[in-house]
Amino acid sequence: MNRPMATEDAAVADRTMLALLNVAHAWGDRLDSALSQSGLSVAKLGVLTQLVEAGQPLPLSALAARLSCVRSNMTQLVDRLEADGLVRRVDDPDDRRSVRALVTRLGEERQAVGAAEMERVMASFAATIPPADCSTLRRVLGALSQ
Repeated sequence: MNRPMATEDAAVADRTMLALLNVAHAWGDRLDSALSQSGLSVAKLGVLTQLVEAGQPLPLSALAARLSCVRSNMTQLVDRLEADGLVRRVDDPDDRRSVRALVTRLGEERQAVGAAEMERVMASFAATIPPADCSTLRRVLGALSQ
C-alpha cells in the first residue's frame, strides 16, 4: 500500500536524486575526458569493442541489437567510425541487401587504448568506494532501475 510521503521525506528523496544525477554526470565527464584522448566516445568504444570481441564483421542490425540502440543510430555511428578510418563496410555474404562493419587495424588499436582508459576510470571509481558500500550501492541502483 502506498502512503503519501511526508514533506521532509520528499525533500530528502529530492536531494538524493539530484546528488545521484550529479555524481553520474561527474563520472560520465571523467570517462568522456579519458576516452577523448584516444578520439573515442563511449558509443564508439562500444561498437569497436563488439567488433573486436566478435572477431569478424557484423551486420549493423546485429550491432544495434547488441548495443540496444535503433538501427538508424547505428548507421550514423558507423558512418562516423568509417570517416575516422576505424571501421569499413563490407558486403554481407549471406544477404546482398545488408552490409557488415569490419574493424580496421587502426580501430583495433584505438579500441585497445579506449578499453585501457575505461579500465583506468573504473578502477578509480572502485577505489573510492569500500566493497561493502559497493554492494549496497548496487542493490540500491537495482531497486531504482525497476
